[in-house]
Amino acid sequence: MEILEKDLKKIAVILLIVMLGVLVFLILKPVILSILAGLVFAYIFMPIHNWILVRVKSKTLSATLVSVLVLAIILVPLWFAIPAMIDQVFQVFQSTQNVNVQGFLAQIIPGDSEAIRTQIAVSISSALNKLTSSVLTRLGNLILEFPKIALQVVIIAFVFFFTLRDKEELKEFAAGLSPLNKNQEKELIKQFKDITESIVYGYVVVGVLQGIFAGIGFLVFGVNHVLFLTALTALFSIIPVLGPSLVYFPVFFFLIATTSPISAIVFLIYNLIVVSSLDNVLKAQIVSRRTSISQVIVLIGMIGGLFVFGVVGLLLGPLILAYFLTILRAHKEKNLSSLFNSS
Repeated sequence: MEILEKDLKKIAVILLIVMLGVLVFLILKPVILSILAGLVFAYIFMPIHNWILVRVKSKTLSATLVSVLVLAIILVPLWFAIPAMIDQVFQVFQSTQNVNVQGFLAQIIPGDSEAIRTQIAVSISSALNKLTSSVLTRLGNLILEFPKIALQVVIIAFVFFFTLRDKEELKEFAAGLSPLNKNQEKELIKQFKDITESIVYGYVVVGVLQGIFAGIGFLVFGVNHVLFLTALTALFSIIPVLGPSLVYFPVFFFLIATTSPISAIVFLIYNLIVVSSLDNVLKAQIVSRRTSISQVIVLIGMIGGLFVFGVVGLLLGPLILAYFLTILRAHKEKNLSSLFNSS
């Protein structure tokens, strides 16, 4: 009877934990992505926090300084860039309505192929209209959801600050909950660290650099809508092999049709040597040095994450997918066979 009573108490405690866990999940569900984003950003900027902490000797002051620095780095440029970006998106939309596709095709397709030119021109015009309409629709939705986005940014900022300040307490708490033994825990944490740094530095940072260098090229060669094309290049840089070329090749053909062919060729050479080399050399070196993760996995994770989580999913998607595959690999290699050992 005494054993049965103990078992019932254990079951009651487990049920209570499960019920409370479900309720906590329902409470956190609307903001869970913001929490995850805050944790990822805190991990990225943790080295800066540690560097400042050594000098100021105060966790709160160090976390505050890093938070202010990051907000300034992100929000101040966005404050000036977003209005200009919106204006350029509308300009691009107007330009696509007035573009002379037929005249452009006449320069590259022989004169006796008017039927083919007309068919291609209709297809290109239709695709341009659909693309720009989609961008404008998403832009409108983004403006309507601004209060929601602002709230998510506030949550990310709070999670970011408290994760930096209380990192040791959080590590101890997580270690206490982990069912893994010390060696397994250490190995998985190392793999997660390598994956996170590979994706953050190899894809996000290199993508931003590619966008910046491509933007310099657009500016030097007198291409219109520089901010819009720069952002597009940084976004497309996540696509393996093709990446930024999906932006600068159409611009190259546009320059051939509207300016000097020599200028267009120099523009193309600049992008092939400078912009694409960042993708082929720097990104490959960072990723291969830190982890064996496939670029296909990253691409699938980014696309899937974008559909499920929105913009934040570009970062969270590949991380979640890579973490899952790491757990599966560890299980396959029997590294998790003693999962509930506490030694």
